[in-house]
Amino acid sequence: MRLSLIGAALLATAINPALADEGMWQPHQLPQLESVLKAKGLEIDPKSISKLTEFPMNAVISLGGCTASFVSPKGLVVTNHHCAYGSIQYNSTPENNILQNGFLAKTYGEELPASPGSRVYVTEEVTNVTTKVNAQLNDSMDGNERYKAIEQAQKALVAECEQDGGYRCNVYSFHGGLEYYLIKSLEIQDVRLVYNPAQGIGKYGGDIDNWMWPRHTGDYSFYRAYVGKDGKPAPFSEDNVPFSSDSFLKVSAKGVKEGDFVMVTGYPGRTNRYRTNAEVEHQFTDVYPKAKAYREQSMDIIKATAEEGSKARIAYESTLAGLANYAKNYGGMVNSYQKTDMQARKDKLATELSAWINADKARKKQYAHVLKELDGLIAKSQATSELDLILGYMGRSAMMSTATRLYRLANEQQLPDAEREPGYQERDMTRFKAGMTSLSRRYDDAVDKALFAHFVDLYAQLEPKARISSLDKALGLDKGYDQDAMLARLTKMYEQTALNEEQVRLEWMAKSVADFKQSDDPFIALAVATYDDFQAREQEKKMLSGELNRVRPQYMAAIIAYNQEQGLPVYADANSTLRVTYGTVKGYSPRDALTYTPFTRLEGITEKYTGIAPFDAPQAQMQQIAAKNYGEYEMASLGSVPVNFLSTVDTTGGNSGSPTLNGNAELVGLLFDGVSESIIGDWDYDANLNRSIHVDSRYMLWVMRHVDKADNLLKEMVIVK
Repeated sequence: MRLSLIGAALLATAINPALADEGMWQPHQLPQLESVLKAKGLEIDPKSISKLTEFPMNAVISLGGCTASFVSPKGLVVTNHHCAYGSIQYNSTPENNILQNGFLAKTYGEELPASPGSRVYVTEEVTNVTTKVNAQLNDSMDGNERYKAIEQAQKALVAECEQDGGYRCNVYSFHGGLEYYLIKSLEIQDVRLVYNPAQGIGKYGGDIDNWMWPRHTGDYSFYRAYVGKDGKPAPFSEDNVPFSSDSFLKVSAKGVKEGDFVMVTGYPGRTNRYRTNAEVEHQFTDVYPKAKAYREQSMDIIKATAEEGSKARIAYESTLAGLANYAKNYGGMVNSYQKTDMQARKDKLATELSAWINADKARKKQYAHVLKELDGLIAKSQATSELDLILGYMGRSAMMSTATRLYRLANEQQLPDAEREPGYQERDMTRFKAGMTSLSRRYDDAVDKALFAHFVDLYAQLEPKARISSLDKALGLDKGYDQDAMLARLTKMYEQTALNEEQVRLEWMAKSVADFKQSDDPFIALAVATYDDFQAREQEKKMLSGELNRVRPQYMAAIIAYNQEQGLPVYADANSTLRVTYGTVKGYSPRDALTYTPFTRLEGITEKYTGIAPFDAPQAQMQQIAAKNYGEYEMASLGSVPVNFLSTVDTTGGNSGSPTLNGNAELVGLLFDGVSESIIGDWDYDANLNRSIHVDSRYMLWVMRHVDKADNLLKEMVIVK
């Protein structure tokens, strides 16, 4: 019943072209949308897009947070500059700041290891395992039992999937737990940095232009995937060879024009379009405003503590970029929420859904109780949101989080592997170790202490009954709070800890619970003292999650049935799995008397140029623009080389780096951002304002040829002229 309901709803959507640009579709759904895709301009067989082992889908890969794609048979990978930012920062020093100056490897031997833990994931199989997961559940289970049953079912499926070795498998829930799919991906462990443009190109406009149009950012960089000589994934080794991909994308030097069909394939992170009106109101009036403020405070602290250009500042550049991106994201969402009628429409939907359910005896019996139960569980989940948020930011302290994770590992290692918490199983140890290693180049004592002290201060301002007793005692808050005394206490903790040493962190990975309890390291002592209370909080949240897992799928079944009757689209919220979205190259009008065209050009770089970051394009580029040296990449209608363009494709975070394809599945750009008016798209969709921003393939090729002289890479790729 569940699967046929979703299929019927999708079919209803497929015959309504007016709604076709909305939706992040699972590949297996696309054949049902064939008529819409063909009408919009898709030239290749839509059925091929549903087959993950065939072109073009097997050329699209995940970096575990961003998307990328193969663009040569030798494992050459293109993604966004901001997606490779961590690896660029990791390889930068004050003496050789490749983040600032750019980097190009002319030979394989010059390529640099990406930051520890970097991976390339090639999705190979997607299997519906809903029946297998649900077989472990029954209506008599409480929330905790239900949570554990689902977790154990997922672990068993993952363990079986990963028996072959070289694969990373995960079970993802869709439609709030209405469906479950097992995703099997080849896990390539040896990833190397090949080329990144200077920051004055790759991050031109910086945080000022972020989420804005017009945009002039060359947000692209290149990796290469390596495997062992046997062709199988292997850790970094000089003996490894470039991965031979089954297919790769050709890069278009022709590009696109206004009105052209475009398609984006990638791994969008998370959307929340089916959340209730109560969830929307809480997120936009409470969580986002506070989270924005906490991120901005963190940025101010880092900048005040670490001088620009210093080793400490370089260590935190990637952190700063992430903080700035989401601070602006949250602010934009709150602004859009306040200016639009989204809350009114969510409230209206809640009223109409309830009326629709109660209008039919069968529907009332099936769904009426669900709405009430879900509202109660949501209210319960929001009760501790302020504490949750502050603890989350306090936990960003590297020393606190490192000690906490290491002590959790010691406890989990007492259990059989199958019973351990995800993230602490044997399959996770390579990643765990990489995290302990990469911290060495992303950490500074003074910065970490300043951040920790700030959030301890915010935590101390909560009512005592809202705090955690063991944490209060460990920090001395049970005896009162004095800011200067606390800073002195934390200074002593940072002076005495040894967790800021890489080898020490790695050694603690093998130690026992007893070793931790006997340690006099202040952060380890803090982790030990608070462990039981934090575990109790975690169990409460798992209980609640289990209860929500029982109710949310029933709510989604009601939403799907309602949308089907209304002729509205039904697609699963994004959840980091492979999706396809499509639309056209198109501008927009954000407000009265203002219309944005869909392309920017090289001369826009000159107009913004100040010589000071973030508008500090390299002199070599400025000279080429002044000389109007456009070459074969000129767009006649612009009289210049296009830099960025807009489209109506429906995307979100995680789609960063996604290949933008034309009707023949040739790469015409890379998705890297959205306009400020569409930031709220994670929660809502507006066809008039939803626009994604892409770096044009012609600009990438122009910079590579005329500015950075990356001729070796241009020869390696297949360029369609």
